[in-house]
Amino acid sequence: MSGAIPDHAPLCAPPDRKPRAPQTPFPPFACDTHAHIFEARFPYAEERIYTPPDSNLADYRHLLKTLGCERAVLVQPSVYGADNAAMLAALAEAGPGFRAVAVTRPDVNTDEIKTLHRAGVRGLRFNVVDRRDNKNQIPAGMLRDVATRIAPHCWHIELLVNLDEAGDFTPLLRALPVPVVIGHLGYPKGGAATWTQTSAFASLLRLLEGGRCWVKLTGPYRITTAADLPYADVDEPARRLVAAAPERMIWGTDWPHVMKKKPMRNDGDMADLLDRWVPDARTRARILVDNPAELYGFEPGEKIA
Repeated sequence: MSGAIPDHAPLCAPPDRKPRAPQTPFPPFACDTHAHIFEARFPYAEERIYTPPDSNLADYRHLLKTLGCERAVLVQPSVYGADNAAMLAALAEAGPGFRAVAVTRPDVNTDEIKTLHRAGVRGLRFNVVDRRDNKNQIPAGMLRDVATRIAPHCWHIELLVNLDEAGDFTPLLRALPVPVVIGHLGYPKGGAATWTQTSAFASLLRLLEGGRCWVKLTGPYRITTAADLPYADVDEPARRLVAAAPERMIWGTDWPHVMKKKPMRNDGDMADLLDRWVPDARTRARILVDNPAELYGFEPGEKIA
């Protein structure tokens, strides 16, 4: 990034730089499946809708150590578009225990996919929420074509979509030849309080029944109507999703919490929400350890050095 921050891209508040550990310690090999690396030395896209605070790999490693996460997944943020340079540089520096989800052009070819796979990428992200063009649909044909290309590499598709405004998404996603990961509990634009009462939530439950859909228990502050922690209206949708498919739920910090419109809180406090949603210790361990190991292909015993 150079020069002044564009009017359409306000500077986001930084995360709490002094995180604390969760009240309930995480089990060995716990994984944070959703975090972003931001460094202004890698140019941000002009069309971005926010400007993040610098939050580099060293900052993130400190968070992981404090929380007790021994594995992590970096997710390509919208401010970099399809330029994965910042994320790939962090992956190369990070070493074992890290995986990533990239963003590419729709015409990504097999050689590019192989290169990304060697770097640690295990999925492609499609984000139709954090955009200036208000395009909230993903062309079905394009999604099918990309899914077919990445299927031989055992990758998945990750979607950041307001499912309550996505129409009848079940037939398309059920027919894809790869797993589909849904971000932020479905990211209902109408908010968490009424999410479980909608037809879209019922469709999400049916999709989970098919065995190929995963849900990220992330970003509760993005869907709550509550002013602050503990975001109690997120409890019911989170618990119902966990009950429907505990073997395909994963958890993440969403660090460094860009565009957070609620008060910025300590990551330890936000990690404690998992106890509210998943009171059973064995199920929590499944969500934190076993499920991400399967989805992202961590080797037995692999962890952050």
